[in-house]
Amino acid sequence: MIITLVGLGNIADEIMKELKNRVHGVFRCPVIIKAGSDDIAHAYDPQKEQYLSSKLIASMNSLKKERDGRIVGIVDIDLYAPGLNFVFGEADVISGIAVISLYRLRQEYQGLPPDENLFMERATKEIVHELGHTFGLAHCPNTRCIMHFSNSLADTDWKESNFCGKCCPRMEFLIK
Repeated sequence: MIITLVGLGNIADEIMKELKNRVHGVFRCPVIIKAGSDDIAHAYDPQKEQYLSSKLIASMNSLKKERDGRIVGIVDIDLYAPGLNFVFGEADVISGIAVISLYRLRQEYQGLPPDENLFMERATKEIVHELGHTFGLAHCPNTRCIMHFSNSLADTDWKESNFCGKCCPRMEFLIK
Protein backbone atom coordinates (compact mmCIF):
# COMPACT_ATOMS: atom_id res chain seq x y z
CA MET A 1 0.00 0.00 0.00
CA ILE A 2 1.13 3.52 -0.79
CA ILE A 3 -0.41 6.62 0.76
CA THR A 4 -0.30 9.76 -1.35
CA LEU A 5 -0.65 13.18 0.26
CA VAL A 6 -1.81 15.88 -2.14
CA GLY A 7 -1.73 19.58 -1.28
CA LEU A 8 -4.73 21.38 -2.72
CA GLY A 9 -4.40 25.12 -2.78
CA ASN A 10 -1.40 26.64 -1.08
CA ILE A 11 0.05 24.21 1.51
CA ALA A 12 3.60 24.85 2.73
CA ASP A 13 6.18 22.22 1.77
CA GLU A 14 7.33 21.98 5.40
CA ILE A 15 3.82 21.00 6.52
CA MET A 16 3.53 18.37 3.80
CA LYS A 17 6.92 16.86 4.66
CA GLU A 18 6.15 16.72 8.37
CA LEU A 19 2.76 15.11 7.73
CA LYS A 20 4.41 12.59 5.41
CA ASN A 21 6.80 11.56 8.20
CA ARG A 22 4.06 11.35 10.81
CA VAL A 23 1.68 9.33 8.63
CA HIS A 24 4.52 6.95 7.77
CA GLY A 25 5.13 6.52 11.51
CA VAL A 26 1.54 5.33 11.99
CA PHE A 27 1.04 3.13 8.91
CA ARG A 28 4.64 2.00 8.28
CA CYS A 29 4.15 2.03 4.53
CA PRO A 30 5.45 4.31 1.79
CA VAL A 31 3.99 7.80 1.91
CA ILE A 32 4.56 10.13 -1.03
CA ILE A 33 3.70 13.74 -1.73
CA LYS A 34 2.21 14.84 -5.05
CA ALA A 35 1.38 18.31 -6.22
CA GLY A 36 -2.30 18.99 -6.47
CA SER A 37 -4.41 21.61 -8.11
CA ASP A 38 -4.48 25.18 -6.89
CA ASP A 39 -7.94 25.53 -8.42
CA ILE A 40 -10.37 24.67 -5.66
CA ALA A 41 -12.92 27.41 -6.41
CA HIS A 42 -15.37 24.88 -7.89
CA ALA A 43 -16.06 23.56 -4.37
CA TYR A 44 -16.80 26.98 -2.85
CA ASP A 45 -20.29 27.76 -1.60
CA PRO A 46 -20.65 31.55 -1.35
CA GLN A 47 -23.73 31.33 0.89
CA LYS A 48 -21.93 29.20 3.48
CA GLU A 49 -18.52 30.80 2.81
CA GLN A 50 -17.09 27.28 2.98
CA TYR A 51 -15.98 24.56 0.60
CA LEU A 52 -17.93 21.34 0.00
CA SER A 53 -15.60 18.48 0.90
CA SER A 54 -17.22 15.94 -1.44
CA LYS A 55 -16.53 18.17 -4.46
CA LEU A 56 -12.84 18.25 -3.55
CA ILE A 57 -12.80 14.47 -3.23
CA ALA A 58 -14.48 14.14 -6.64
CA SER A 59 -11.90 16.45 -8.20
CA MET A 60 -9.11 14.14 -7.01
CA ASN A 61 -10.60 11.12 -8.79
CA SER A 62 -8.51 11.96 -11.84
CA LEU A 63 -5.26 11.56 -9.90
CA LYS A 64 -3.33 8.40 -10.61
CA LYS A 65 -3.52 6.13 -7.59
CA GLU A 66 -1.21 3.24 -6.84
CA ARG A 67 -2.83 -0.19 -6.68
CA ASP A 68 -4.39 -0.58 -3.22
CA GLY A 69 -3.21 2.96 -2.54
CA ARG A 70 -4.99 5.78 -0.80
CA ILE A 71 -5.01 9.52 -1.53
CA VAL A 72 -5.50 12.26 1.04
CA GLY A 73 -5.99 15.82 -0.12
CA ILE A 74 -4.86 18.48 2.33
CA VAL A 75 -6.45 21.92 2.24
CA ASP A 76 -6.23 25.04 4.36
CA ILE A 77 -9.82 26.17 3.87
CA ASP A 78 -13.00 25.66 5.86
CA LEU A 79 -14.88 22.51 4.80
CA TYR A 80 -18.46 21.42 5.24
CA ALA A 81 -20.62 18.45 4.36
CA PRO A 82 -24.40 18.49 3.87
CA GLY A 83 -26.15 18.63 7.24
CA LEU A 84 -23.02 19.65 9.15
CA ASN A 85 -21.73 23.13 10.02
CA PHE A 86 -18.16 22.05 9.28
CA VAL A 87 -15.99 18.96 8.94
CA PHE A 88 -12.34 18.38 9.71
CA GLY A 89 -12.30 15.90 6.84
CA GLU A 90 -14.26 13.43 4.77
CA ALA A 91 -13.47 10.14 3.05
CA ASP A 92 -14.90 8.11 0.21
CA VAL A 93 -14.50 4.38 0.83
CA ILE A 94 -15.19 3.42 -2.79
CA SER A 95 -12.48 5.58 -4.35
CA GLY A 96 -10.03 5.40 -1.44
CA ILE A 97 -9.77 9.18 -1.49
CA ALA A 98 -10.11 11.54 1.45
CA VAL A 99 -9.64 15.22 2.20
CA ILE A 100 -8.74 16.96 5.45
CA SER A 101 -8.73 20.62 6.34
CA LEU A 102 -6.04 22.36 8.37
CA TYR A 103 -8.22 25.45 8.76
CA ARG A 104 -9.75 24.78 12.19
CA LEU A 105 -6.82 22.75 13.57
CA ARG A 106 -4.60 25.70 14.44
CA GLN A 107 -4.70 27.27 17.89
CA GLU A 108 -4.97 30.66 16.18
CA TYR A 109 -8.44 29.73 14.91
CA GLN A 110 -9.59 29.93 18.54
CA GLY A 111 -7.63 33.12 19.20
CA LEU A 112 -4.84 31.29 21.05
CA PRO A 113 -1.07 31.50 20.51
CA PRO A 114 0.34 29.15 17.86
CA ASP A 115 1.43 25.65 18.90
CA GLU A 116 3.05 23.99 15.90
CA ASN A 117 3.41 20.56 17.50
CA LEU A 118 -0.25 20.46 18.57
CA PHE A 119 -1.29 21.61 15.09
CA MET A 120 0.71 18.80 13.45
CA GLU A 121 -0.68 16.25 15.93
CA ARG A 122 -4.21 17.30 15.07
CA ALA A 123 -3.56 17.17 11.34
CA THR A 124 -1.99 13.72 11.63
CA LYS A 125 -4.95 12.44 13.63
CA GLU A 126 -7.38 13.73 11.02
CA ILE A 127 -5.42 12.09 8.20
CA VAL A 128 -5.23 8.75 10.03
CA HIS A 129 -8.95 8.95 10.89
CA GLU A 130 -9.97 9.60 7.28
CA LEU A 131 -7.63 6.88 6.01
CA GLY A 132 -9.38 4.50 8.40
CA HIS A 133 -12.66 5.40 6.70
CA THR A 134 -11.14 4.69 3.25
CA PHE A 135 -10.56 1.14 4.51
CA GLY A 136 -14.19 0.84 5.56
CA LEU A 137 -13.85 1.48 9.28
CA ALA A 138 -16.82 3.24 10.87
CA HIS A 139 -16.76 5.59 13.84
CA CYS A 140 -15.71 3.86 17.06
CA PRO A 141 -17.44 4.39 20.43
CA ASN A 142 -14.06 4.35 22.22
CA THR A 143 -13.31 8.06 22.82
CA ARG A 144 -9.55 7.38 22.79
CA CYS A 145 -9.59 5.58 19.43
CA ILE A 146 -8.52 7.49 16.34
CA MET A 147 -11.77 6.35 14.70
CA HIS A 148 -13.94 8.14 17.27
CA PHE A 149 -15.96 10.98 15.72
CA SER A 150 -14.49 14.42 16.41
CA ASN A 151 -17.18 17.03 16.87
CA SER A 152 -14.66 19.51 18.28
CA LEU A 153 -10.94 20.06 18.73
CA ALA A 154 -11.30 18.80 22.30
CA ASP A 155 -12.43 15.44 20.85
CA THR A 156 -9.48 15.41 18.47
CA ASP A 157 -7.04 16.30 21.24
CA TRP A 158 -8.43 13.63 23.59
CA LYS A 159 -8.14 10.70 21.20
CA GLU A 160 -4.90 8.95 20.43
CA SER A 161 -3.16 8.80 17.05
CA ASN A 162 -3.65 5.04 16.80
CA PHE A 163 -6.43 2.53 16.40
CA CYS A 164 -7.91 0.96 19.56
CA GLY A 165 -7.76 -2.75 20.39
CA LYS A 166 -11.01 -3.35 18.52
CA CYS A 167 -10.18 -1.32 15.39
CA CYS A 168 -6.47 -2.19 15.10
CA PRO A 169 -6.95 -5.88 14.20
CA ARG A 170 -9.62 -4.92 11.67
CA MET A 171 -7.26 -2.33 10.18
CA GLU A 172 -4.38 -4.78 9.99
CA PHE A 173 -6.66 -7.27 8.23
CA LEU A 174 -7.84 -4.64 5.75
CA ILE A 175 -4.40 -3.38 4.70
CA LYS A 176 -2.93 -6.84 4.00
